[in-house]
Amino acid sequence: MIVDAHQHFWTLARGDYAWPNESVAPIFKDFGPQDLEPLLVAAGVDRTVLVQATDSVDETRFLLDLAGKSDRIAAVVGWVDFASNAAVNTVQDLAKNPLLKGLRPMLQGIEQSDWILQDAAEAVLTQMVSADLRFDALVQPRHLPHLFELAKRHPGLSIVVDHLAKPEMGEGREPDHLWRTGMESLAARPNVYCKLSGMVTEIGPDWKLQDLQPFAKTILECFGPDRVMFGSDWPVVNLASDYASWLTAARSLLSGLSESDVSKIMGGTARKFYGID
Repeated sequence: MIVDAHQHFWTLARGDYAWPNESVAPIFKDFGPQDLEPLLVAAGVDRTVLVQATDSVDETRFLLDLAGKSDRIAAVVGWVDFASNAAVNTVQDLAKNPLLKGLRPMLQGIEQSDWILQDAAEAVLTQMVSADLRFDALVQPRHLPHLFELAKRHPGLSIVVDHLAKPEMGEGREPDHLWRTGMESLAARPNVYCKLSGMVTEIGPDWKLQDLQPFAKTILECFGPDRVMFGSDWPVVNLASDYASWLTAARSLLSGLSESDVSKIMGGTARKFYGID
């Protein structure tokens, strides 16, 4: 089974999306299951993980509704306000739907890099462990030391780093010290995983495979195939590429691995992490 561990849908008329907006014109329109289906068929992808795109509980309910009508969507990663007094009750209510497999606070948009370590968030994090929910970390390199502390405080919380934590890539760049050491430290925590996703978007339409290779090599060396999972980040990937081209590039980045290891990254790891049957 091939699992795309990271994709999005949105219906702009719902009215709670600060992004996408006019700054990303190619994806500033509606995307739904009917748009992704032919791409999945062509790529041979069996199931997907649908991830939130805005800071709204209503959007999470919208995604769960979509998932309930689709055989393709195996899991939903939603959103709650971790600092809200009502957050624990909200998580308990959302978690009644078995398709909710995780939550993702949008940390990259929060100026305070250690925001997730505040006392107000502890109750929600504890509730996530009790409800068997995973933590998707939408972060940048500045967050990595604080994400390490989160993983240390909550060893029972399964965490996955989205998009390699968005290091600076392209134009011949090699992994810098901050990102590399941060990822190495995180990989030492057995409850932390990493998504092979979002890479081409960080570079832009002029991306080249050789720009991606040293970063993919680093996460594979750090986490190993048992803790790395493929994600398309569709339709955001359309800003720099397309579904088929990114899938081809990802397979090229894995070309030196055994068939068994590739199978884990292309599906097995995501199934294990998100509890997908």
